[in-house]
Amino acid sequence: MFTFLAITTAVIFFLLVLVSGVRPAPHLVSQFELQRRSRASKQAKAQHRRELLLPDVYALIGAKTAVLLVAFILLSVAAFGWIFGVIVAVVGALLFPVLSRLGVMHGLSMKLYVQYEERILDTTEKMRPVFKFVKALSVPYVEPYHRFDSREELQRLIQASGDVLTDDERMIIVSGLSFKDKTVESVMTPKNVVKTVKKSEFLGPLVLSEIHELGHSRLPVINRDIDHVVGVLHINNLLSLDIRKSLTAEKAMDPKVFYIRHDDSLQHALAAFIESRRHLFIVINEYRETVGILTLEDVMEALIGRRIVDEDDNHEDLRSIALKKAQDNNSPKQHVDL
Repeated sequence: MFTFLAITTAVIFFLLVLVSGVRPAPHLVSQFELQRRSRASKQAKAQHRRELLLPDVYALIGAKTAVLLVAFILLSVAAFGWIFGVIVAVVGALLFPVLSRLGVMHGLSMKLYVQYEERILDTTEKMRPVFKFVKALSVPYVEPYHRFDSREELQRLIQASGDVLTDDERMIIVSGLSFKDKTVESVMTPKNVVKTVKKSEFLGPLVLSEIHELGHSRLPVINRDIDHVVGVLHINNLLSLDIRKSLTAEKAMDPKVFYIRHDDSLQHALAAFIESRRHLFIVINEYRETVGILTLEDVMEALIGRRIVDEDDNHEDLRSIALKKAQDNNSPKQHVDL
């Protein structure tokens, strides 16, 4: 009987060391990022599930460790008597955490855990209601390392920063982070609201007054239509014109025209504005048709996340106007959108 109890006590102690040596590490990628990736990846979905169940896995390990420790103490007393049994139990209770951290034992524990992890996770998931009352005392936590695996994750943290950042600071940072992904088409002024001047237009007092009331500092000069831009008229330069002399827009315009593709990034557009030292680009599509105009102000507004209003900016948001006008485009009573 003594031999049986002694062997059983040794086996329970070995199992105690083996179970307490299981320390599954959390994934270095945060739960937010895993959840985001899980929409497109089965592997990320499985990793996200594992991260959600990890606290319950640690609770299960803690519960098994406690049961094995109690069994070890009772068997020690039963096998060796009260005096020696208590001594063996105390020494074992102090020794098993040290042994479980040894390289050999920890490696064996983790090898067995990895082999049966899926079964353990399935069991843990079924027992989740129980773990509402049984919590792990210590779970490894990697979030304090503040590692960010995507712009979206960093944007989420900034949006949840509370009073640490002002609304303006938060807007500027978030807009700056998403600036790289924005295209020219997303901020340009669509061509159906672009004001133009024909190159043959005489810049008399009436025309100059109408141009000034538009509230734009630069206007495209066209030949036949907006798909044939031949120059840019700088309104501020017209203030010095002698209105007694007949002058056409063609003679007053800047003949150098800069074009940019509608699908180019705003990052590319900003670099082009800086390099060319211009303030207005004509936006074209793959067929070199004019689809809108882009100003340096449009790009800067996208970068800082708010409108820039100056003394020349006395017009409404032209993109909003374009959207209102577009509601009636190609919309007969019996139209069908496919």
